Amino acid sequence: MQKIKSLMTRQGLRSPQESVNDLSPIENLRIPTKEELRELHEEPTDPQAQQEIINSIEEVYFSNDSFDIVKYELERLPPVLSLQELEEYRDKLKQQQAAVSKKVADLILEKQPAYVEELERVTSLQSGLQLAAVICTNGRRHLNIAKEGFTQTSLGLLANQRKRQLLIGLLKSLRTIKTLQRTDVRLSEMLEEEDYPGAIQLCLECQKAASTFKHYSCISELNSKLQDTLEQIEEQLDVALSKICKNFDINHYTKVQQAYRLLGKTQTAMDQLHMHFTQAIHNTVFQVVLGYVELCAGNTDTKFQKLQYKDLCTHITSDSYIPCLADLCKALWEVMLSYYRTMQWHEDHDQDEAAVVSSDGNNVIGAEENSFDRNYVKKKLEHGLSRIWQDVQLKVKTYLLGTDLSNFKYDDFIFVLDVISRLMQVGEEFCGSKSEVLQESIRKQSVNYFKTYHRTRLEELRMFLENETWELCPVKSSFSILQLHEFKFMEQSRSPSVSPSKQPASAVSSALTLFQQYCAGGNPFEIQADTKDDETEDVLASNGYESDEQEKSAYQEYDSDSDVPEELKRDYVDEQTGDAPIKSVSRETLRSRKRSDYNLNKVNAPILTNTTLNVIRLVGKYMQMMNILKPIAFDVIHFMSQLFDYYLYAVYTFFGRNDMFESTGLGLSSSRLRTTLNRIQESLIDLEVSSDPSGTLTAAEERKEKVPSPHLSHLVVLTSGNSLYGLAERVVATESLVFLAEQFEFLQPHLDAVMPAAKKPFLQQFYSQTVSTASELRKPVYWIVAAKAIDYEQMLLLMTNVKWDVKEIMSQHNVYVDALLKEFEEFNRRLNDVSKRVRIPLPVSNILWEHCIRLANRTLVEGYANVKKCSNEGRALMQLDFQQFLMKLEKLTDIRPIPDKEFVETYIKAYYLTENDMESWIKEHREYSTKQLTNLVNICLGTYINKKARQKLLATIDDTDRPKR
Repeated sequence: MQKIKSLMTRQGLRSPQESVNDLSPIENLRIPTKEELRELHEEPTDPQAQQEIINSIEEVYFSNDSFDIVKYELERLPPVLSLQELEEYRDKLKQQQAAVSKKVADLILEKQPAYVEELERVTSLQSGLQLAAVICTNGRRHLNIAKEGFTQTSLGLLANQRKRQLLIGLLKSLRTIKTLQRTDVRLSEMLEEEDYPGAIQLCLECQKAASTFKHYSCISELNSKLQDTLEQIEEQLDVALSKICKNFDINHYTKVQQAYRLLGKTQTAMDQLHMHFTQAIHNTVFQVVLGYVELCAGNTDTKFQKLQYKDLCTHITSDSYIPCLADLCKALWEVMLSYYRTMQWHEDHDQDEAAVVSSDGNNVIGAEENSFDRNYVKKKLEHGLSRIWQDVQLKVKTYLLGTDLSNFKYDDFIFVLDVISRLMQVGEEFCGSKSEVLQESIRKQSVNYFKTYHRTRLEELRMFLENETWELCPVKSSFSILQLHEFKFMEQSRSPSVSPSKQPASAVSSALTLFQQYCAGGNPFEIQADTKDDETEDVLASNGYESDEQEKSAYQEYDSDSDVPEELKRDYVDEQTGDAPIKSVSRETLRSRKRSDYNLNKVNAPILTNTTLNVIRLVGKYMQMMNILKPIAFDVIHFMSQLFDYYLYAVYTFFGRNDMFESTGLGLSSSRLRTTLNRIQESLIDLEVSSDPSGTLTAAEERKEKVPSPHLSHLVVLTSGNSLYGLAERVVATESLVFLAEQFEFLQPHLDAVMPAAKKPFLQQFYSQTVSTASELRKPVYWIVAAKAIDYEQMLLLMTNVKWDVKEIMSQHNVYVDALLKEFEEFNRRLNDVSKRVRIPLPVSNILWEHCIRLANRTLVEGYANVKKCSNEGRALMQLDFQQFLMKLEKLTDIRPIPDKEFVETYIKAYYLTENDMESWIKEHREYSTKQLTNLVNICLGTYINKKARQKLLATIDDTDRPKR
């Protein structure tokens, strides 16, 4: 098309024939001349033959225009030329050329109309193009005028403005990059200020900005640096989280949690926190124990630091054991308090978050994620409670069992128990645990300690009893065991013993848990050392019993007790079961002034000795241990019962054992008392002087649990008639035992409350068969005094000198009656003398008088049974003597009825019985001896009955006496 346009431009419009003549030389080669065309038209041609000739043309001739035909043909010439072959080949080429030319000519002629039509269209197009060229020329001229006028200036301004905007954006980016380069300095400052949320927020913003400018080459290095900084922040954040375990700070923890939330690692933080708490427990206990071990070792040898915690605990000395335990518990308390406050923080925070979520319900997906995190954290914290407490228990258990506590002082061991008890209370409030691990470990130590301690105390009790002079220990009339230090622990559970001013405070403290009390500050394990011996005991009387103004001082002391709470007074009176000395004194004084001296001295003061007081203190100490450690309650109560058993056995051995008087058959010792004494002797008393080396190991262990029988101090004299054969000592010993029994009765509800249900029958049996028999010991003890205080043998001698076969009724009683009454008056005087040293309670004086009267009456019967001859007037004289004795005796004592009065009267009246009545009377009255009954038969009926009847009655007496033997 370009060739055609160039031809038209160069030559103008010409005829097609002329246009054909003006083709290029190459094209001239391909288009035949007129002559050739004419020849072609003239020659007849066969189209098929022509097509065959065209087909025979080599393919190379149809290639591109740059193909050099001449060069191609010349190169094809053979090395040896043949003219004939050349001519033939030339002719062939001519034919081919002629065929092609003919074909082209035919085609041209065939397309000539279309060519002419297209040439006309081209001519029209050329005209349009010439017109367009004119228009463009005019437009360019006008544009040049506009450009020169204003457009160039305006476009320059716009270009400069665009460049300015680009430069401003570039400057902003450069400033941002500069700020990013300086961010690490600010991040370091924020980390020093512990502003972890701000540091993470800044780091995340920097990372976001860095991703925006990542096309700058300097930013890629900054991005990796920011990632390293973020990892460094996480490491510091983990360190900050570990600090929470020992000292919880709400602001610090809030920052840490916000930081982890920004990182999206709330759950990871909770996992790390529990790991830190576990590590904190281990590190804390190890450092505390290590500090004491190194302090006791006195050097800085590093070998202790390489030891395991279990081995380290074995190096704790006895002196440092308690302060180390206290510091250990203090440190563990701080860890648990931090965990408690951590949970509290999450509870408060969850409530706040829940309130925010409920008020804004748009972001449902975010709320669900937060809820999932909160539930995870809550479950993790709840599960961690028991896990952390278990770690604490195991660490304390290892410490407890690392040292043998059997040789500790009692107060020190109680302090250990108190600390562990407080720790178990912490555990129960912390996670509701019963602290089985701690209970088992402290139970082992307690049983081991208590056996050694109790054995030592029993030996001490034996020593005290053997050195006891049975002097009265002067205590106030308001004395109560609750006033002793050893029983202070009971004040918490006994409202009357707590003053009203202290009750509200105690009520408030009991309503709060230890974590609530000490959440703001303080430590529950700091109280222990401060509360010991915070008060002094005020139980001893200000004056003794030896003063001449005893009665006055007694009432002065009674008056001075006005400042004592009424509850304490009432407790004491309630405990004096069967005694009630004040009421008895006033009532009996109105009836008779003969025995007022027995009870007015020290009106209400309990009768006890230093040994009694020591036993009571021991009981208090045992109960302290039992109160703190209830699993060993049975062992403690069993040992407490042994203290009472040994005291009772000692009093009986010292003052009540006398085979001669026990064989009288008067039932002085009840079967229950005898059973109790036999049980004590078999189970507790070691009767062997030395151990048998051939004995079995079991026997040796049994003997180890027993205590040798105590021996009365040689300073105690029981053979002097002036002191009524040690009556004062007997009263102090026996009544102190009764007082001790009363205290045990008072403590029974407390013991029953802690006693395991399976072991309660033991406690009930102890009280019913042992404690309750204490008062029964009075009879055998005071019987010995009554048997020696009056000379009954002298009375029998005087009675043998009396003639009972008188013929007339006598109006004057016999001399032996006056002698006997004189003995009773002397007894009464000496009783008054003794009462000036020791208050003789009403039951004691009654028993003494009862024994004396009973012995006197039986002596009278024995004297009457010795009569060889007796008349009816003699029997009347017997009645006269006895009535005279009763009349005078009733003025000396207030005991009603007179003991064994019927025993004498019945025997005297038996003298008047007939033979038939006598047989039935003998069968009914087995209380009389064979001798006494035989005398009745021989003296009274001997003159009235035959020998056969007498033999029959004597046989009846023998049959009656046989069961006794």
